[in-house]
Amino acid sequence: MVRHPEAMSDTPARLLKLLSLLQTPREWPGGELAERLDVSPRTIRRDIDRLRDLGYPVEASRGSVGGYRLVAGAAMPPLLLDDEEAVAIAVGLRAGAGHAIEGVDEASVRALAKLEQVLPSRLRHRVSALQNATVPLTRGDGSTIDPRTLTTLASAATGRERLRFAYRSGDGTRTKRQVEPYRLVSTGQRWYLVAYDLGREDWRTFRVDRVGEPYATGARFPPRPLPVEGTGSDTDGGTGSGDAATFLARSMRRMQPELRLDVWFGAPAAFVTARLPAHLGAPQPDGEGGCRLRASCTDSLEWVALRLALVDCEFSVEGPPQLVSYLEGLGARLTRAAAGAGTEPCQGAGPEQG
Repeated sequence: MVRHPEAMSDTPARLLKLLSLLQTPREWPGGELAERLDVSPRTIRRDIDRLRDLGYPVEASRGSVGGYRLVAGAAMPPLLLDDEEAVAIAVGLRAGAGHAIEGVDEASVRALAKLEQVLPSRLRHRVSALQNATVPLTRGDGSTIDPRTLTTLASAATGRERLRFAYRSGDGTRTKRQVEPYRLVSTGQRWYLVAYDLGREDWRTFRVDRVGEPYATGARFPPRPLPVEGTGSDTDGGTGSGDAATFLARSMRRMQPELRLDVWFGAPAAFVTARLPAHLGAPQPDGEGGCRLRASCTDSLEWVALRLALVDCEFSVEGPPQLVSYLEGLGARLTRAAAGAGTEPCQGAGPEQG
């Protein structure tokens, strides 16, 4: 009997190699796996059982053409990636995280933080080189963020590690902050960090595009309950357990007046819905071939006007009055610009969100 030396030694390395083969979307005959790994078919069967014990759903089929394949299971087991796959995933996550795209939320940033933590230096260099050489085509309604900032914040929040960073407020004031990070929240337009500010001894929300030079200090902290009401300190004796997204929404409502939109679009509801941010809701059919949007938001007048124009169809704004006035002024400026007569001085922008 021929003895396969690997059958009795280096079992973890063999299991990893076997798992890498099974993650290829095909069915592997037991004999082919044994030949690839230079072990006996009996060892392959034992290794398959070990993978199943670890939670990998390996399915076996019988017959002359039967074999093994990895199928979808009830839980997500760890994956093995080759160099090209790891680079492709990291670049994709970075591209999504760098622009607060709707649907790309904190989970994608956590995934990016985990992946970049274990990437070899040679692959990390390839990811950075590829992204630096790529110019993304975005809608221009959000601020670009260095993905490394997001991953630093996400890792610190997950590991309950205090952060130091420079922060630029809406009026340009620059300060140094030390915080206990709680959660990252994406609004689809921007990323925000919800954190307890140690210098202010209070909860704060920070726009991530205004965060600079974030540094995880290494100092751990016990979890602190997020206030259920308000942005001030915890008022229920330390038993609050608020939701970060709800907390951010309340904070933004206080900083930005609520706009109650009433807009008619000269296009079908499905057409308009596909071109509006999800948080504005879906318009309802109204009239022959048209639809009407009634919604409330705390976005700036400039941003709302831009998003309405990007729908690319005729529309009429019934309210609020300040949006109607802003659109009238914007329309006049655009008309003068098209005629080459835009000579009036700028009167400044409206209030800034965040």
